[in-house]
Amino acid sequence: MVEYRIDRRSGIATCLQIVQQTKQALRLGLLEPGDRLPTAKEVVAATAINPNTVLKAYRELEREGLVEPRPGLGTFVRRSLARPGAAADSPLRAELADWTDRARAAGLGREDVTALVASVLEERFGETAAPGERGHEENG
Repeated sequence: MVEYRIDRRSGIATCLQIVQQTKQALRLGLLEPGDRLPTAKEVVAATAINPNTVLKAYRELEREGLVEPRPGLGTFVRRSLARPGAAADSPLRAELADWTDRARAAGLGREDVTALVASVLEERFGETAAPGERGHEENG
């Protein structure tokens, strides 16, 4: 099950953080079709946010066809966004973790690494591409 972490200083709306974290878990294979998302009550207890915010995020995920509510049972994952190379246990992730360790050892902080990765992503994928939109055309 996914555990949401809300960063109130990020400038990103809480609802959007829940949507983004859910999609990330779907991409990494941490959530799979049939898995139940935490109830709004569980998310509120863990994060101290408004239950309507959780419900709004879940409605957006439903609108995108990623989850479906089952009355009396909860909200369940309908489809995955996972690709083999992006799994949480993939060799690519391990390589990225090693690279991150080297960057940290070289004295780079989180913001330095974020800026460096963002610049490479913009260069390789184009800055107008939304996450997940490019790559299929380029790779296949």
